[in-house]
Amino acid sequence: MAEPALAGRRGLAAAAAALVAGWALLGGMVLLAVVAMNVVSVLGGALWTPFPGDFEMTQVGVAVAVFAFLPWCQLTRANVSADIFTMGASARWVARLRLAASVVALLFAVLLFWRMTEGMSDQRDYGYTTTILQFPVWIAFVPILISLALLALASLVTLAEDADAARGGPDG
Repeated sequence: MAEPALAGRRGLAAAAAALVAGWALLGGMVLLAVVAMNVVSVLGGALWTPFPGDFEMTQVGVAVAVFAFLPWCQLTRANVSADIFTMGASARWVARLRLAASVVALLFAVLLFWRMTEGMSDQRDYGYTTTILQFPVWIAFVPILISLALLALASLVTLAEDADAARGGPDG
């Protein structure tokens, strides 16, 4: 899985790519755990007592997993793009547009990190918990904030690469 992220990267960019790849794998394990829990809950409902709080843990687990995949998508350039608009553009213009996209991704990562930090603080201050399991909601914000920090790091890596390409570097 780490090969697309590590391809052609050296030094700090390669270290960031390895970190992002590992985090995405952890997100995948969280998602697998959610699926397993839901299978047990469905079987439990059919054969014995269902698993209490499965809906709450599904919400938390899927949210954590989705955020864990965002840095990977940025680093491997797997985000949605409309290539139909750039099919006739020169490599330099495509590089400039990718540079702008990396800047936007970095700005969104920083904005989301700031607001989610405030959200976590509010959830902790108010003692908000899930209804059935009484799980403190603010705890789910911790891996999400790590994901957003890694998204900012991945955006910086792609920003540096795109700036080099836009200047006519090795890939431009």
